[in-house]
Amino acid sequence: MGSCCGRSSCYNHHLYNRIFTMGHEFQYLLETKRFVWLVALVFAIFMMFQYFQFPNGYVVSSLFPVSDGQTVANTTRFHASDISNISNLHNNTSNASSPISATDLPQNSPALTPTTAVNITLSTPTIPLGPGASGLDRDVSTSVKDFNGIQKNPARSDDKSSATKDVITEDVVTISEMHDMLVHNRASSRSMKPRWSSAVDKELLDAKFQIENAHVSENDPTLYAPLFVNVSRFKRSYELMEKTLKVYIYKEGAKPIFHEPQAVQKGIYASEGWFMKNMKASQQFVTRKPKQAHLFYLPFSSRMLEEELFVPDSHSNNNLVQYLKNYLDLIAGKYSFWNRTGGSDHFFVACHDWTPSITKKHMDTCIRAMCNSDIKNEGFTLGKDVPLPETLISSPKNPLREYGGKPPSERSTLAFFAGRMHGDVRPVLLQHWQNKDPDMKIFGKLPKSKHNINYINYMKSSKYCICAKGYEVNSPRVVEAIFYDCVPVIISDNFVPPFFEVLNWESFAVFVKEKDIPNLKNILVSIPESRYLVMQERVKKVQQHFFWHVKPIKYDIFHMILHSIWYTRVFRTLE
Repeated sequence: MGSCCGRSSCYNHHLYNRIFTMGHEFQYLLETKRFVWLVALVFAIFMMFQYFQFPNGYVVSSLFPVSDGQTVANTTRFHASDISNISNLHNNTSNASSPISATDLPQNSPALTPTTAVNITLSTPTIPLGPGASGLDRDVSTSVKDFNGIQKNPARSDDKSSATKDVITEDVVTISEMHDMLVHNRASSRSMKPRWSSAVDKELLDAKFQIENAHVSENDPTLYAPLFVNVSRFKRSYELMEKTLKVYIYKEGAKPIFHEPQAVQKGIYASEGWFMKNMKASQQFVTRKPKQAHLFYLPFSSRMLEEELFVPDSHSNNNLVQYLKNYLDLIAGKYSFWNRTGGSDHFFVACHDWTPSITKKHMDTCIRAMCNSDIKNEGFTLGKDVPLPETLISSPKNPLREYGGKPPSERSTLAFFAGRMHGDVRPVLLQHWQNKDPDMKIFGKLPKSKHNINYINYMKSSKYCICAKGYEVNSPRVVEAIFYDCVPVIISDNFVPPFFEVLNWESFAVFVKEKDIPNLKNILVSIPESRYLVMQERVKKVQQHFFWHVKPIKYDIFHMILHSIWYTRVFRTLE
């Protein structure tokens, strides 16, 4: 009896334990399901939130970043495949008078609007253009502060659309992409914050504010609006430069490398010599009080540096690099100004092809005005460095000798080029076009003539002048073409043209990719005669900005170079 009761009690005990365990398991199962449902509900709500925060098609991309490889960059230069569209290029470029939303990017006409690599919409005020302003003209009011937030989060733009990352998907950087890079670099590649404050910092910040908020400039007889990215901003910046800018020139440095502009007054390096001469003679801009200076000029000649120090057949320019480093050590040890900003308010003007390489190691923080403005291969930093016009001066006493050319009706040659076979591009040009077509006057080096008159006459009588790169991207032919009223055709991939930050080069010049040389004639004949006449007239109007004068005048090449340096300094100033 007791045994039976023991067995019954034991059985009941095990049954109770089993029921208790099953209850816990069932409770655990219910809690797990609740958790799963809760997670699903939270995810659904989150997805709905994402849907309402982003436009259609960007729900997933707002959660998971798009890879860089998905960005496709189109080009604003001429392609062989674009020939059918060239007839409409830049139509309606002189009739826009309605307000246009401000942006730092010059925009092509509706006939050919490329999709740029960086598709960032900036929230800025709308500035109406004055009567007669071109559709190519932009009143730009984007501040560095506004753009900085976008750079910290490239997937955000002020209109809440998803922006494409700053990616160049091919080796050639187009003009449109260069403008994108200029905007980006101004925001992300600014100068070092000064180690201690100075009154000039406030003056520069005030100038930046005034430029960004420039009033619309109307009917200025001295400036032709269609030539500019934004004529209003340029005019205000130029006025402030004339009123405000002070430059201190270091007295240190031995001749002939330093302080001897007359050594480089002729030839293809003349820009650095003429700038040095005019800068040293300027009573308006030069100050003897360095604490008042907004800029500090390092007055050396890259041509004389190479001529004096380079050892032939040494295949090394290390001694040139060291020479410049020793000079920087001297002024940094003697003065406090380099150390205050890390050199970001210092600048030099140099036209030798080697300039980017010999200054990169120790002088890269400077504003470097250089003829060799290769944005891909030579370390040229758009937004910090300044593209310098390469000018060929044959007569220092009369630098404007022979300028101008025949009227369009008397220009019988479609395209002209002559030059030595420097680099890889020119041989390809001659291979396809030398003695191949009577409309295309493409030669090697022309026979010598007095004052190079044969070469000049070809430029004066041709519709288009081919500016093909040599060993480097820069060539004096760009300025020569403008000098002789000839529309420049620039065949030099990744070349940043002079005064790029203010001039709208696509309004008066043609850019052709190197790979499209076989289709060069088709590209040129596809440009309507009416379009050519507009461009040729603009070439004549832009000339004033590329003329050297024995005594500088307003808006000439000396003042334009100085303005590019001033403008860069202003927009790299930290708040």
